[in-house]
Amino acid sequence: MLLCIDIGNTNLVFGVWHGGTWQARYRVRTVQDKMEDEYAMLLNNLLKDSGLSLSKVDRAVISSVVPELRPVFRKLFKKYCDISPLVLGPGVKTGLTINIDNPSELGADLVADAVAARERCTGACIVVDFGTATTFSGISEKGEYMGVAIAPGIEVAAKALSLRAAQLPRISLVPPPSALGKNTISSMQAGLIFGYIGLVENLIATIKEELGGRATVIATGGSSSVIAPHASSIDIIDPHLTLEGLRIINDKNT
Repeated sequence: MLLCIDIGNTNLVFGVWHGGTWQARYRVRTVQDKMEDEYAMLLNNLLKDSGLSLSKVDRAVISSVVPELRPVFRKLFKKYCDISPLVLGPGVKTGLTINIDNPSELGADLVADAVAARERCTGACIVVDFGTATTFSGISEKGEYMGVAIAPGIEVAAKALSLRAAQLPRISLVPPPSALGKNTISSMQAGLIFGYIGLVENLIATIKEELGGRATVIATGGSSSVIAPHASSIDIIDPHLTLEGLRIINDKNT
């Protein structure tokens, strides 16, 4: 039984692959100061709800952009599963050519996204990952990772707006009736939702030109449901793309 874990700044995403299919997938908050026993208890409780058990895990693969949690999960798997997890990083086979100035700077989650997208698409592709940051990864027709554009995530932007402007409240990220709001909440929603749709559409169009004019666009990430359904340039929405990439990478290294 394979356990895939994507450790992000805001969320941890877990997925159990067994018998040729995903048995269960979960999304929880990232808590950087939790210990391995606390995460083991959390994992065990989630797995039990799906009729699974942490003790049955015999393979694990991790992508992480939170360095403090990598040793925590290494200890967890050693203590509770007696295995050493595959941690995505330098030396791990991915099948990608990373065509950027410093490949070691590239987030492990973006590598996993690109691997899954490459497996799914026959030509060039763009992955838009809506997380703490909104990232736009360009993968060429030859399978080269050509670069990434990074913008603040929409939830980060909404939080910053309410924190820095005393009279602006926290809001729900849902589309308002029009681009011209009639009250504070709808005005903020208009600026955030329609503004981010414009940001997404424009960056995708620009990246497509740099990739040769055509590319399949895949959206993923915890906030993908907020913007992706309203962006006409997005072809596929797959909130679990990163887990699929981790599964493929594990197969390449087994």
